[in-house]
Amino acid sequence: MSDRPSRMTDTERDAALGTVSGWAYDAEEKAIRKTFQFADFSEAWGFMNRAALLAEKLDHHPEWFNVYNRVEVKMTTHDADGVTTLDFQMATAMDSFAA
Repeated sequence: MSDRPSRMTDTERDAALGTVSGWAYDAEEKAIRKTFQFADFSEAWGFMNRAALLAEKLDHHPEWFNVYNRVEVKMTTHDADGVTTLDFQMATAMDSFAA
């Protein structure tokens, strides 16, 4: 899709990482990652529901893994072969959903 953002430069990505809390870059996966911890499964599920609604709206979906109160998230833009502003838009939103 031509209207999708292009991959961020290393400098852009590193600067964007400074604007989100707890996210780290995984060079091997060309992705940003974070593990969220909640009080219980219901809280984790609520977080995932909110994130899923935004993901559908943006047509940009996380890779995630959930066990009980923990949600591990990986964000990358596959068609850009790396991290884009969409990944940081989702990361920022997920941080606010978890707050």
